[in-house]
Amino acid sequence: GLLLTLMTHQNTDKPHSFCCCIERRLDNVRSVCHTSCKRLGMCLHGQSGTDAEKRHKKLPLTAFAQNMQEGALQLSDETLLGKMLETCGEAENKLAMELSHHEVQVEKDILEPLNLLSETEIPNIQKQRKQLAKLVLDWDSARARWNQAHKTSATNFQGLPSKIDSLKEEMDEAGNKVEQCKDQLAADMYNFISKEGDYARYFVSLLEAQADYHRKALAVLEKVLPEIQAHQDKWSEKPAFGTPLEEHLKRSGREIALPIEACVMMLLETGMKEEGLFRIAAGASKLKKLKAALDCSTSQLDEFYSDPHAVAGALKSYLRELPEPLMTYALYEEWAQVANIQDQDKKLQDLWRICQKLPKHNLANFRYLIKFLAKLAQYSDVNKMTPSNIAIVLGPNLLWAKNEGSLAEMAAATSVHVVAVVEPIIQHANWFFPEEVDFNVSGAFVALPAVNSNHLHTGNDYDSGTLERKRPISMAVMDGDLFSLPSSSKPKDPTTPPPTRNGGHGSAAQAYPQPSAATSQLSVGQSQVSAGPSPHAVRRVGTPAGSSLGICFLFMTVASLVGGRGGIE
Repeated sequence: GLLLTLMTHQNTDKPHSFCCCIERRLDNVRSVCHTSCKRLGMCLHGQSGTDAEKRHKKLPLTAFAQNMQEGALQLSDETLLGKMLETCGEAENKLAMELSHHEVQVEKDILEPLNLLSETEIPNIQKQRKQLAKLVLDWDSARARWNQAHKTSATNFQGLPSKIDSLKEEMDEAGNKVEQCKDQLAADMYNFISKEGDYARYFVSLLEAQADYHRKALAVLEKVLPEIQAHQDKWSEKPAFGTPLEEHLKRSGREIALPIEACVMMLLETGMKEEGLFRIAAGASKLKKLKAALDCSTSQLDEFYSDPHAVAGALKSYLRELPEPLMTYALYEEWAQVANIQDQDKKLQDLWRICQKLPKHNLANFRYLIKFLAKLAQYSDVNKMTPSNIAIVLGPNLLWAKNEGSLAEMAAATSVHVVAVVEPIIQHANWFFPEEVDFNVSGAFVALPAVNSNHLHTGNDYDSGTLERKRPISMAVMDGDLFSLPSSSKPKDPTTPPPTRNGGHGSAAQAYPQPSAATSQLSVGQSQVSAGPSPHAVRRVGTPAGSSLGICFLFMTVASLVGGRGGIE
């Protein structure tokens, strides 16, 4: 309305339209800048109007960093959590400092100019517009009085010419003020339009400041992350259950997985003559406690020696919880195909070739476990665990399909593929792996000094009480002297011909020697060539000749699959 009045006096339409557009833009710019300042200020964490140092002290991130550092002092740097809290606390404090500097810069370079524009510069222009409106009214009033006096003087010759001249001067002066104010307002508006690029630059500066802050924050994090990861990698007490085999072996510096070696060593001492080992379920609470103890590499395992079923359950759980089965997904199809071969000569040869395809770490742990299971089978007259029965209850924990299908498919895979593969490998373990295995591979198990005979274990000892009971010094090989468990194995007969695996013309008895049932050593080697029947007559899965026990085992295994992968708990 104001500029419309102005332009009416000048009788121009184009400047009027342009000025009205500028008027509307002034209002919009002020509204947008005011809202932006308010919202941006709400994004800041520090106290507004303070320097970087004072702002840093008041930041919530600073309080969080101090809390972590205090927690590190309570836990000490001897614990992994204490080290992590100390390192993270220092990093968070640096991030808080970077944040305080960033917010001070945002206030100085963005908030203050925007606030000046919305609360000072644009309001000043709007005040001039109001002032111009007032001057225009004064001008119109002076002009009206002059016109009235001029008309009166034309009809009344007694009017004083001096009064008309005075009103004329007043009108001219008011007109000059209007022109001056109008020119000043137009100049300010044009100046506002010319500086719009500078105003837009404030928002570019905001993004640049944020980018700079994030780069500095990222530099802090990238510097501290390797340090934290180094602490994590050096820490030996890490869970073994559910961890990929290669990762567990690498970070623990072991050749054989901790749960496998620990459970095998305990079972060698007290479980070899335990009836139904790996078949009879242990108490859930005891099993959970043993798994937790093995996960944190504790040496406090004495209480579990009296419960071999819990130990066997822990070994099955470790194998079952591996992200990939010990016999690998990659070779599953090959294992399944060789399981259907009827020619036992070819079947054993193919099984041996697939074994050699196993990754290095998988092969070492598979060999270790098979040698132990073969030794366990030597006591089958007492523990009822023949190679067939062992394969039925433990095989599904060694090999399973990557995408397990229906219950029927799982049962078929368990009864046909897995057992048909695992059983002959256990039955002919010394042919598949003729080298000796020292079960105390880490040297973490030592013989106890002689104790009173009343405290000797005779019922479940694996060697008729002739060897002292063993105890682990530490599952993580802690400081102290370590003594390898002495091997009582018999030396291999140098006259025994090596087994034939490459399709040679050796005799069947030479190619597949039967494992001896009379050995009782810890380090298992190749047994003497048996003069009995050929080992090619591998029994059908779950139907051992002359026994209904295998059928029972198979039925219980298939039924147990309802509860998940794995054999009888």
